[in-house]
Amino acid sequence: MNPPPSANPPLIHPIILCGGAGTRLWPASRRNQPKQFAMEFDGLSLFQHAVTLVDAPGFAKLEVITGEDQKYRIIEQMARIDRSPGVVLVEPEARNTAPAVLAAALHIAETDADGVLLVLPSDHRVSDQAGFRAAVAAALPRALAGDLVTFGINPSRAETGYGYLELSDPAGRAATLPQPLVRFVEKPDAARAKAMFEGGCHLWNAGIFLMSVKSAIAAFALHAPEIHAAVSAAVAAAQTELPFITLDKAGWATAPSISVDYAIMEKAANLAVMPYHGYWSDLGDWSSVWRDGDPDDDGNVLAGDSLAYGCRTSILHSEVKDQMIVGLDLDDMIVVATADAILVAPKTSSQKVGEVVKELRQIERPEGVRARHDHRPWGWYDSIAVRDGFQVKHIMVAPHQALSLQSHERRSEHWIILSGQASVTVGTTVRQLGRGDYVFIPTGAVHRLENHGAAAVLMVEVQVGDYLGEDDIVRYADRYARAKSG
Repeated sequence: MNPPPSANPPLIHPIILCGGAGTRLWPASRRNQPKQFAMEFDGLSLFQHAVTLVDAPGFAKLEVITGEDQKYRIIEQMARIDRSPGVVLVEPEARNTAPAVLAAALHIAETDADGVLLVLPSDHRVSDQAGFRAAVAAALPRALAGDLVTFGINPSRAETGYGYLELSDPAGRAATLPQPLVRFVEKPDAARAKAMFEGGCHLWNAGIFLMSVKSAIAAFALHAPEIHAAVSAAVAAAQTELPFITLDKAGWATAPSISVDYAIMEKAANLAVMPYHGYWSDLGDWSSVWRDGDPDDDGNVLAGDSLAYGCRTSILHSEVKDQMIVGLDLDDMIVVATADAILVAPKTSSQKVGEVVKELRQIERPEGVRARHDHRPWGWYDSIAVRDGFQVKHIMVAPHQALSLQSHERRSEHWIILSGQASVTVGTTVRQLGRGDYVFIPTGAVHRLENHGAAAVLMVEVQVGDYLGEDDIVRYADRYARAKSG
């Protein structure tokens, strides 16, 4: 029985999980440029879409769970759309979704034990925001009654890339209220996916959950006590420097790396599924990007500097401004070009791209991990050229930001200012540099660049040395509280 309506209904606390790498969208998505930031629609990244989805009455201030590498990117992404988070929970290392969800629940319990959690991925696309919020409102009474509610998507095809949720009655697929959930179904093969799609008793598992704070914590205590113990310790010893709360590394390291589905949802009896009837896509591979795109008359989806000649139902995606992709007589193909890698594959193989990334990492190819365009708390850099003994970077330092006071043990650097006004320290000398000015930084010299102005500083950096890795940095002072080295 649902609880009676309240004049002051509990707040829904939106939790965005922002730790994935999106390897099946390689080479556009990498560990340092994951798909939630790399992919944009209607001028917003997928992460920004997720933020606006829960920016509405009835929702508390947003909490985001991410890793150390991305925490400043969260702030920058939200600032671009005039938003700010309530809290950013920082994971010392990725441990999948179960520990992250529990960490959010335990943190919120400290101030709102009667609240409700809405757990969202950061890299999905929900086009009908009002419809989604209506579905959340319809599911809220079940969450308040103690159920763990998962959201299911009406399938539009026999998809092998998603998990499924089994209903007891085909009529439940069209329901507008939560339905009983029979079981979770792992990603099927093609024949099983076809049977489930035609049978009418299955929904796609969206990885979206609504549950009360108390129910979430109780479920972990009952079904995953080892996670409960580890995460409780990590939250209790967390370090706070708002908006960041960094979970304790020692406690966090003992938490099993497991999804929330495996940890509690597949074991719990108090389950319900809320069908969502609007458009949804996880944009999990290039085929889904093609389906989500704006095709031309021949079914091609083009992005960037690209030309399709005699092509049909293909995707040509260029991220290189001075390099054109030309597709000639291609059918059902994927062609993606970035500054350092090109992917060519049939659309039917899009689910295998993640396997290619694993292989690249095993053979220690940097293309499998990092994009040449890299964000930093102070701005960004593009690695333009990397050769034996030297590297050339294009660097942007944002207004009122600064590089750390640092030195390098194995390289010297040459800086040429392209635009903006920079205050540059080398040793004990401080100089004001503008467009066209140059400075040399010898190996071992303590140096820093500061941008005190309202315009960005753009510069070219040429590194010369026998080792050019990002870990050849000794930091003496840093406004972003990064480690002394690395």
